[in-house]
This record gives sequence, C-alpha cells and structure tokens, in this order.
Amino acid sequence: MIVPSSNTCLEPTTYRMLGERTDVSVHFTRIPVGRVGLDGASDAQFDTAGMEAAAVLLATADVDVIAWNGTAGSWLGTAHDRAITDAITTKTGVRALTSTQATLAAFAALDARSVGLVTPYPDDMNARIGECYRDEGITVTGSYGFGLTETTDIARIRADELLAPTRQVARSEPDAVAYVCTNLHGADAVQAARAENGIPVVDSVAVTLAACLAMVGAGPLNPRWGPDLAGTLGLTSGTLAGP
Repeated sequence: MIVPSSNTCLEPTTYRMLGERTDVSVHFTRIPVGRVGLDGASDAQFDTAGMEAAAVLLATADVDVIAWNGTAGSWLGTAHDRAITDAITTKTGVRALTSTQATLAAFAALDARSVGLVTPYPDDMNARIGECYRDEGITVTGSYGFGLTETTDIARIRADELLAPTRQVARSEPDAVAYVCTNLHGADAVQAARAENGIPVVDSVAVTLAACLAMVGAGPLNPRWGPDLAGTLGLTSGTLAGP
C-alpha cells in the first residue's frame, strides 16, 4: 500500500482490521503529502511519477497487488487514478487499485446511485467530490465536512465524532454513506453508524483493504469493519478494472 506520509490512521487501522489473520500480509511505503486542497501544490503531491517510484519499492517485496491508499482521486477524478494504476502495473507488472476505485466499485456492488458524504474537508472540496461522483453516475444527496486541509489535524477527528454527521447526511435519504479520507477514523464508526441509520456505510480505509483481499482471492473482511463489505457486497477481482 502506498500511503500519504502524514497519514497516521490507515496503517494501524489496517493492521487491526486484519487482526490475527495469517493468510495475508500488508506492507507500506510513503509518498510526501502534508496538506490537501484544490490547488496545484496539493495536486502535485499525487503525480504519477511519485506513485511509480513508491510502487517500484513495494514490488521488490513480491507483492500481489499494490494499492494507492489515498482518496485524492475523489476530487481529481477517476481518469487521474486510472493513470496511476496503469502506470504502476506497466512499471512493476503488479495489479493495482486505488481507494477511490474501490469505493466506486462498492457503490456499484451495493447498487448505490446516491450517497451521503462525510469528509474532513472544506465545502469546496466536498463540492468537487460531488462533481467527480456525478461524472460516474453517483448523486451526492447531502454532505458534511469538518473544514480541514492539514492531514495531521484530520487524524485527530475521533470515530465517535462521525456519528452525528452521519445522521445528518442520512436524512437526505441516500442509498449509502461514504467516509471519504484514509486519514479519517471511519472504520471504527461504521458498525454503529450502519446500525443506527440502516443503510450501508463505506469507509475509505476498510473498502481499500476489502478490495485488496478480493483482488488476491483472500477471505473477506471481518464484518465489524463493514457489514456490507464482508457480506452482501461480495467484492471480487472482477469488480475492479483489470490492469
């Protein structure tokens, strides 16, 4: 997995989601990311060359799949992420996916054509995410953002702080709710949020791991981290675009 350098959530969360499993292992490398926004300096952090270099390092561990475990594609667009996965596979020969691709695959598997967004971001970023989702046939019915752009601040949002925003966007009657950001502790809120609101909740960190497990033919994610990912979702390697 390729990780934003300032991300302190996804690695420990991924290890906890795997628990004592011995059938798979997960390995990480980092690319420089300090803040996010709708500007050139932010966009440059996610260029293809940096992803390729990180992927080359991971490939030396003889991994079966490489994931860009970040959600920049949700505001930069699916073509951006497709260019990344194509470049990674061309450079390393290893299949690749991104968090945004995994999220969109989950929406498709859930037949979710409308979603509520909960993100750590400002309103302008949420609006851009809505535009990118609309290009993929997904309508954002409601959104909530914490107004943050510094990634270290994002990681300080507690899981329990996501429950009220989830209730808020759920009132817009979406087919699913998405926690968009891999530095957001959404995985720890999914079970309670799903039970309270009665609709699927897709967390970026959880869905990325679920997609990786499916792509390598491993067993599904523990239902604690996403009941719909582990049960009714049934992601398969065919759900995501091939290399």
